[in-house]
Amino acid sequence: MNPFTLSTHHAGGITDLVSLDPDHPGFSDTQYRQRRNSIAQSAIEHKTRSPIPIIDYTEEENHVWTLVWQHLKEVHQKFVCLEILQLQDIVSLPSNHVPQLKNISVMLERTAGFRMEPVAGLVSPRTFQRYLGQRIFLATQYIRHSSKPFYTPEPDIIHEIVGHAASLAHPGIAEVNRLLGLASEVATEREMLRLGRVYWYTLEFGLVEQFGEVKAFGAGLLSSVGELQGFSQKAQLQEWDLKIMMNTNYDPTTYQSILFVAPSFTRLLADTCCWLREGMWRDQS
Repeated sequence: MNPFTLSTHHAGGITDLVSLDPDHPGFSDTQYRQRRNSIAQSAIEHKTRSPIPIIDYTEEENHVWTLVWQHLKEVHQKFVCLEILQLQDIVSLPSNHVPQLKNISVMLERTAGFRMEPVAGLVSPRTFQRYLGQRIFLATQYIRHSSKPFYTPEPDIIHEIVGHAASLAHPGIAEVNRLLGLASEVATEREMLRLGRVYWYTLEFGLVEQFGEVKAFGAGLLSSVGELQGFSQKAQLQEWDLKIMMNTNYDPTTYQSILFVAPSFTRLLADTCCWLREGMWRDQS
């Protein structure tokens, strides 16, 4: 069963499977919205662990991928931690077309036992994280609107593959995802908030010290040219402290104002695994 809850929205004579806000770059683009609906329908019809549907990406969509990936590769060399750069050599993303989620999933299963499954749009944090416990990463297959190639208001395939795929190829990062998913199976709503914040400040927007510099680790940074280039000036960089992190709110709609810096890549993984295994996210009775 697909975790996406089907809902429809009528606007401009189109029935949207995935509603777009009026300020979304593609809101007034009828062709884009129809394309989103088609890809969403494919995901809704998909059944877990069945073959992932192939998306025949258009010339325009491939152009968006090419443009964004070319810019990201350049800034990655300057701002991203060495381990992630090495993992990108394993994933080996194409430079001139959108890769198929099916092929990425096969690679991830071989390296770290994770697989990707298509999803039509955003799902609840608990649903998303519970799938992680089953070694399944729910990923969208659509791509952002071509009018704003360096911006997306929600996760798209560039974020999923450039941001998360290389990370999930690392057994240690895959294990953090799995443990977080298992915790989400039993967490209360208040505990889910703590788990979500730690996920956000580590796997999405984590930073690490490396060779005397602060480098990006998290998927949200890896897939955003603007935020990757400007995090050191625009965000307040905090010392590594999971207790503070789990109680610090965040705003997903804008550049991050607070980020946490781990002493090293290994410490980020080891400390987060320990925090999850020992239940330090639980309410204390």
